[in-house]
Amino acid sequence: MKALVFHGPGKRSWEDVPDATIQDSTDAIVRVDAVTICGTDLHILGGDVPEVTDGRILGHEAVGTVVEVGGGVQTLAPGDRVLVSCITACGTCRFCHESRYGQCLRGGGWILGHLIDGTQAELVRVPYADNSTHRIPEGVSDEQMLMLADILPTSYEVGVLNGCVRPADVVVIIGAGPIGLAAILGARLFSPSHIVAVDLADSRLEAAKEFGANVVVNSGREDVAAVVRDLTDGLGADVTMEAVGYPATFEQAVALVRPCGHVANLGVHGKPATLHLEDIWIKDLTITTGLVDAYSTPTLIGLVSSGKLDTSPMITHRFSLDEFEQAYDVFSRAGETGALKILLTAGS
Repeated sequence: MKALVFHGPGKRSWEDVPDATIQDSTDAIVRVDAVTICGTDLHILGGDVPEVTDGRILGHEAVGTVVEVGGGVQTLAPGDRVLVSCITACGTCRFCHESRYGQCLRGGGWILGHLIDGTQAELVRVPYADNSTHRIPEGVSDEQMLMLADILPTSYEVGVLNGCVRPADVVVIIGAGPIGLAAILGARLFSPSHIVAVDLADSRLEAAKEFGANVVVNSGREDVAAVVRDLTDGLGADVTMEAVGYPATFEQAVALVRPCGHVANLGVHGKPATLHLEDIWIKDLTITTGLVDAYSTPTLIGLVSSGKLDTSPMITHRFSLDEFEQAYDVFSRAGETGALKILLTAGS
C-alpha cells in the first residue's frame, strides 16, 4: 500500500509500505476513503513531537470502509462505513471508565500517527476498533464526518467545555486556523454575546466572520487588548482560548482574561511559555490544558446529522491520496493559500 511516511523533521514522502494487518483480536483494518492533514502533523514535521520516529506513517483523522476485523471485534463488519477517531480507547482502564480516553492506560490515547502508524495511507489498522470508530449515519457525507475525527471534538471539549463558555460571555479565540474556527462553531452553541477572533492573516479573519465571529482583530495592526477592554468595560474576556501553540499567544490569552475567568489552551506547544504568576496569582483564574478525549463525538455526530452544525465550509482544498506532497505544501502555506482543512480522497 501507499502511505505518507515521516523521516525526521522536515522530511516526508508518499511511498510503498507493507499493508496494514490485524495484530490483535480487537483490531480492524479500514480502507481510507477520505483523510485530512492536521496542524499537529506540521508540528511533528517541525520537530515539536519527538516521540514520532523515523518511518512512522502520519495522520490521525479518517473516514473509511471496514475491510477486515479481528476475532474480538463485536460491533463492526466488513463493509461498514466508519469515522476513525483521533483517540483510541481500550474501554476498560481507569481513565476510560472516567471517559478520559485521551489518557488511556492500555495502549490507547493519541497513538495513530504518533506512537503507531496512522491514517494517511490507503489502509489503517485501528486498535480497539469497537471503541475507536463511529458508524457514519445515512445522509452524512465523508466530508462532513471527517471534521469530527479531531478538530470538532478537540475545540468543543478542550476549548468550549473546559473554558466553561456560557450565554452572554465575551469569548476571545486567538488563532483563526482550523481549530480556532471549530472553536467558534462550538462556542456559538452556547450563545455568547461576542466571539472575538484574533489572527495575523486577513484571509483567516474573513473565514472567522463566516463561521460566526462578530469581532475580528488583526493583531499585527490592531491593539487586541484595547478591543477587548472596549467590549468588556475594561474587565477582560470571560473566556480566552489559545489555538496557535506559541508562547506569545498563550501569554496573550492569559493577559486578556478577566479576574475569575477561564483560559483554555488548545494549541500544541513545542517550546516553554512563561506563566506570569507574579501578576495573576491574585486573579482567581482557571487555566486548562488538555488532549481531546473524543467523548463528545456522538453528540457532535447528532448535531451534524440533524443539520444543527455545518462542518462542510472547513474544507477549502481537495486532492487525491497520491497528491499528498502537494496537499502538504498547500496546507503548510495556509497564510498564502487560504487553506483551512485539506480533503484527500481515494480514487479521485
